[in-house]
Amino acid sequence: MSDDMSGFSRQNKMDPEDFYMSPDGYIIFTEKYHLKRGYCCKNRCKHCPYGIHDKNKTDKK
Repeated sequence: MSDDMSGFSRQNKMDPEDFYMSPDGYIIFTEKYHLKRGYCCKNRCKHCPYGIHDKNKTDKK
């Protein structure tokens, strides 16, 4: 699998409002994308609308 994300939006047919690129080159999913997906992935996403994870705490194992 390639690490090249240059074709990411075309391959997945995502709306431009679903994500943006960070200054460091990371893909950041928007709240709109998360709501369309319909569930929390539990990865502490920056724009998670579900509020399941407290972003200021770490998980205790």
